[in-house]
Amino acid sequence: MKSLRCLIYGLMLVLLLMALDCGRFSDHSVLQVGEPASVGVDGARLGRIDTLVNAAVNQGKIPGAVVLVGRHHKIIYRKAFGQAQLTPEPEPMTVNRIFDLASVTKPVGTATSVMILIERGLLRLTDPVSAYIPEFRNYTGPDGQPGEPIRIYHLLTHTSGLPAYTNAKALREQYGAPCPEAVIQKIATLDRLNPPGEVFRYSCLGFITLAEIVRRISGQTIDRFAYENIFKPLNLRATTYCPPAAWRPWIAPTEVIEGQPLRDLVHDPLAQLMDGKSGNAGLFSSANDLAVFCQMMINGGVYGKTRILSPLTVQAMTTIFPKTASAGRGLGWDVYSDYSSNMGDLLPVNAYGHTGFTGTSLVVDPETRTFIIFLSNRVHLPQGDVMALRSQIANVVAASITRR
Repeated sequence: MKSLRCLIYGLMLVLLLMALDCGRFSDHSVLQVGEPASVGVDGARLGRIDTLVNAAVNQGKIPGAVVLVGRHHKIIYRKAFGQAQLTPEPEPMTVNRIFDLASVTKPVGTATSVMILIERGLLRLTDPVSAYIPEFRNYTGPDGQPGEPIRIYHLLTHTSGLPAYTNAKALREQYGAPCPEAVIQKIATLDRLNPPGEVFRYSCLGFITLAEIVRRISGQTIDRFAYENIFKPLNLRATTYCPPAAWRPWIAPTEVIEGQPLRDLVHDPLAQLMDGKSGNAGLFSSANDLAVFCQMMINGGVYGKTRILSPLTVQAMTTIFPKTASAGRGLGWDVYSDYSSNMGDLLPVNAYGHTGFTGTSLVVDPETRTFIIFLSNRVHLPQGDVMALRSQIANVVAASITRR
C-alpha cells in the first residue's frame, strides 16, 4: 500500500512538473491575446492610439496603418486603420496585411543572420571586411597612407566611413537590373569618407555588404539563410524576401509609378538591383509575424522551444556597442542615435528599435517587456509622413503602463 501511494505521488509530481513546464512556455515565451489591465496597462490611455492614427489618416499623412502592442507575452492592442491602397482604387486596411519593411530588414534579417554566424564561430565582429570581400577597400588618408581596417562591427553600427547610399539609377543604366555583382563591386571600391569608427553615418551600403558576407560564408543568399535560420524556425508564414505573386492581394502597396502601385517588388532602388535579396531592405512581413520576432528578442532569443539567438547575443545586439559608443547604436539595432525618435520620450533608456523608409517601425523595451509595432505604407502618398506619429504612439504606450 505504501509503495502504491509513493507511486501515485510520484506520478502526480511528474504531471505537476510537466504542467509547470508547459505553463512556462505558454505563459512566458509564446504570445497570447489579453486585456491591457491583465498586464498593468490602462486600456483607456492605450486607446488614445486610435485618435492619433485616425488623425494622421484624415490629414493625408498615411493611407492607413496597422498598430500592434504587446506586453508580458500578451498582445493587448492590435488594430487596422484607414486604407491599404488608395490608387488606383481604395482597399481597406486589415490587421493581417503584409508590408514592405524597408530598413527594418536591417535588424530583423541581416543583423540577426550575421549574429547567428558569429555564434557558430564562422565570423567575428573584429574581422576585417576585406577578409571576406578581398576587393573591399579600406580608408586611405590625405597623405595616401592606409588607415585601420573596416571591421564587421563598423558595418553593424554605421561607423565604417562608407557613404549613406550610391547612385542606383546610374548602376541600372550601366549594368541593367538586377545586377547584384555590380552593386557589391561599386560598394567595395567607393571612396571612404572618413576613417572607421570616427563618424556615425547611417549607411545602407554597409548592410548590403553584410548580406554579401553572409552569402560568401554560408553559400546562401540572405533570403535563404534568414528563412532557414530565423523565419522557418519561428513559423513566420507571412515573412519573406521577394514575395510570390500569390501574396499580392495581401500586400500593402508602396509607391505609385505611372498609375500602378508597387506590391511584390521592394521599394528601395538598390534592393531592386540586388534582386530583392538585399541587406538594407527587401523583407516583407506582417504585424503578427513581427510580434513573434519581438517576443523572441524580449525572451532572450527564444520563442517557445525554438532558440534563435543566445541571451548574450541579444544583449550585445541591443545595447550601445562600446567600441563605437558615440554612434548610439547596438549591433544592427538603434538604441540612442539621431534616428531613434520612434522610441518616443518616456520609455526606459535601454529600449531599442528601428524604422523603415516606407513607414514602418519596431520598438522593444526589455525593462517593461513591451513592444510596439507600427506598419504603414506612407510612401503610397506623395507627402506621406510618420516621423512624429511613431514617436507619439510610443509615448502613449509608455504612459499607459501603470505597473512595471
